Amino acid sequence: MHVVNKKILMKENILITGCGGYLGSYLIPYLYKKNYKITGYDIGFFKKCNLYKNQLLNKLIVYKDIRELSYREIEKCDKIIHLAGISNDPLNKLSSNSIYDPTRQYSLHLAKIAKKLGKKFIFASSCSVYGASKNKNYLNEKSNTNPQTGYSINKLQIEQDLEKIADKNFFPICLRFATIFGSSSRIRLDVVINMLAAMAFTKKKIILNSNGEAWRPHLHIDDACSAIDYALKYKKKKSDEKLLILNVGSEDNNLRIIDIAKILKKMVTGSEISFLKKIFLPSNDLLFDRKIKNGHDSRTYKVSFAKIKKKFKGFKCKYSVRTGINKMLKDFSKINLNKKDFSNKKFYRLQYLELLYKEKKINKFLKWKI
Repeated sequence: MHVVNKKILMKENILITGCGGYLGSYLIPYLYKKNYKITGYDIGFFKKCNLYKNQLLNKLIVYKDIRELSYREIEKCDKIIHLAGISNDPLNKLSSNSIYDPTRQYSLHLAKIAKKLGKKFIFASSCSVYGASKNKNYLNEKSNTNPQTGYSINKLQIEQDLEKIADKNFFPICLRFATIFGSSSRIRLDVVINMLAAMAFTKKKIILNSNGEAWRPHLHIDDACSAIDYALKYKKKKSDEKLLILNVGSEDNNLRIIDIAKILKKMVTGSEISFLKKIFLPSNDLLFDRKIKNGHDSRTYKVSFAKIKKKFKGFKCKYSVRTGINKMLKDFSKINLNKKDFSNKKFYRLQYLELLYKEKKINKFLKWKI
């Protein structure tokens, strides 16, 4: 009689923080299909920000502030994916420190518990740590960083904190994601490709809020989830540094913003490119990027992704910017995305948080008042 090895059938229990946002709402069904057992925790700011239904997300998510996670809740998992954080620079009335210092503190606290319990720890970082680069060559993980925003400074600080506590027994992985784009049930329309694609689809307009000359690497959301899956399976090698930092993306997807606009113009019949005039721009306009000054975006960088291909054998981005946009436009067509959707604040993270704050639903520490 054939005996089934129960260990082979056992699912790894993955704890995901911040899983109720743009990336997390896509990641949960992605990993679930790969036979992981998932427990997701999220504070729930964007619980009502759904572009379409995601039944699996509702089934596997626990709406709870991760600052209140208990030791026992963390102990139950096998591995941790730490997505939780503030994705935009903070509200106008709040200082950067008041937002990002707590984020840094609870990230380190969570990592220390993971270390004590012997849990694998994967941190979602960002290529934005390279910031304003004068280096015209591709930047790798050893290149100088130059973060330009509170968000990117925070990502770098958490990386540095993880490096301090890493040792031969605690081996965190930091995934520096390129700018993610693509459809998700809780899509963000305040990231460049998503915004331009949705604008072209609904309005036949491609309005740039800068001169479009800034370079940026881009990454389809499905490829971001693939990298996380590889990280979950990765086993430390003798040659690895104590903290593994990996840029996630593809060299071919390093593009200027104007290049993306031109791709969209060809793909969306009748769409036209124009440049936003500051004089006509209300301060609360959804297209307004507060980090762009006089049409110039100082955040410009091209990134090398050679290291991830060496470390994660077999990893390769399936989507180019062009094929990723094509998929997104098809998705928009399926759900009949319209102008009202495009103008809805619930798909713009900063503006939606400001709305919650203005309505006194959250406080200055970004905690629920209710």
